[in-house]
Amino acid sequence: MKEPVAIILSISGLVAAAALILWNLPEFGSAPCGERLARIKKSPNYKNGEFQNLLPTPIITEAPNEKHSAIDIFFSAQTRRTPQDAIPSVKRDLLHLDPARNILVWFGHSSYFMQLEGKRILVDPVFSGHASPLSFLIKAFRGTDAYSAADLPDIDYLFITHDHWDHLDYDTVKKLRPRVGKVICGLGVGAHLERWGYSKEQIIEGDWGDEENLGGGFAAYVLPARHFSGRRLERNKTLWASFALVSPRGAKIYMGGDSGYGPHFAAIGKAFGGFDLAVLEDGQYDPSWKYIHMTPSETLLAARDLDAKILLPVHNSKFMLSTHNWDTPLKAITALAKETPQPVITPEIGEIVNLDNPAQSSSEWWNGIK
Repeated sequence: MKEPVAIILSISGLVAAAALILWNLPEFGSAPCGERLARIKKSPNYKNGEFQNLLPTPIITEAPNEKHSAIDIFFSAQTRRTPQDAIPSVKRDLLHLDPARNILVWFGHSSYFMQLEGKRILVDPVFSGHASPLSFLIKAFRGTDAYSAADLPDIDYLFITHDHWDHLDYDTVKKLRPRVGKVICGLGVGAHLERWGYSKEQIIEGDWGDEENLGGGFAAYVLPARHFSGRRLERNKTLWASFALVSPRGAKIYMGGDSGYGPHFAAIGKAFGGFDLAVLEDGQYDPSWKYIHMTPSETLLAARDLDAKILLPVHNSKFMLSTHNWDTPLKAITALAKETPQPVITPEIGEIVNLDNPAQSSSEWWNGIK
């Protein structure tokens, strides 16, 4: 019996050593410590050693018959979770944009670029081709990789909504570092960025309710979301957030990040008196995690609560992270929107959306794609 036990112990030791090596790779970032951790502990949203949502928010729903494990995501019987055809996209020259143009460009999933009143803004950029610590897992759909970090101009404000792999991409933010002015993120996320070479002067970390003066008449507001965080096994050591950006001329844009539906949307809408544009998640949802992601109908409700003139649904069409068909989120929300007064835009990847007249970008580009 001694030999099998010794073999099992040896294998366990090798697995533990491999995990330790993997988790110490720079891609996994760093845990908050020192002054950063001291500030976190003073947050009213940090209790019992981790950040808390405003409402009780189980990651997995309590209904046993609705549970899907992570394994189900990869082995679901659904056949169209990944498109057979390439996702269509257009490639534009973003390096030589007229600075007077107010535009938005979506890159798939939750990554998008904006130019607003002379400032260049980037949100949750993921250009590495995957949304996981291992490059062969959760690969981007074919056709969604038209853009890279090199295609972007210098960025004035980089917003990071939370530190999950499909929103905070090590390879991308490392390449962008020399061309980023300020990073705006939730408490604790700056620990990852500092490990990756960003200076303390570049990083603005905020708690829910904080107002950040970005200079030049621009203001950013760190706002609640209903989600969770974590790049390793531990969760909620950094703060997930949504943001409002207000320009000198009064344009108001809501950047939702990931969030389940909740009363925070109505509270935010009331506080800001509505938004010109709301970018909200619509994709990678499932009954199993109904508290941390929204269905298409809930996304429309959130846009209504925010009093958004225009809704841009994102978090879709690039990565397979749930059990629904890849195009179900867009098909569902556009069908539902026709029954409401809520304007919805659905640009192709790379299409330039005119923020002064965004309603023109509403083609159903996914039709006919297998």
